[in-house]
Amino acid sequence: MLTNPPKKEPGASLRSDAGLASALRVSLARLNRRLRRQSAVGALTPTQLAVLAAVERHSAITPGELAELEKMQPPSMTRVVAVLDQRGLITRTPHPTDRRQVSLGVTEQGSALLKEERRRKEAWLTQRLKELTPEERSVLRAAAPILEKLSRI
Repeated sequence: MLTNPPKKEPGASLRSDAGLASALRVSLARLNRRLRRQSAVGALTPTQLAVLAAVERHSAITPGELAELEKMQPPSMTRVVAVLDQRGLITRTPHPTDRRQVSLGVTEQGSALLKEERRRKEAWLTQRLKELTPEERSVLRAAAPILEKLSRI
């Protein structure tokens, strides 16, 4: 005879670090997927967007430094940089001290694309936040610096 498993107390799985880790992993992955869907039609892949944003943050970075920063293999980074260059989103300029290298920068078109991507995603998230209670938004305000800290560890 089959019996129903005992009902878990709500939030019981969040009491352990492993349970919290699992819940955060699932929730953050789902939120990330929803945010990615807010990208403009014909926009870049998530990897291309991440690389473009990294070039914007670290102007005059070399492709090798960028590959290391983004935890990518150099040949993969070369392909991503080629697409971004071909689309007119980045510039390649001679490196000031090493003639074998180039420095990457973001074009006005690349900056505009990043700005629009951020605007679309933040508008979507702002709308979702309005659906929460003031108390829930307060909890998220307190959690935001902690999540940022986790993302940098």
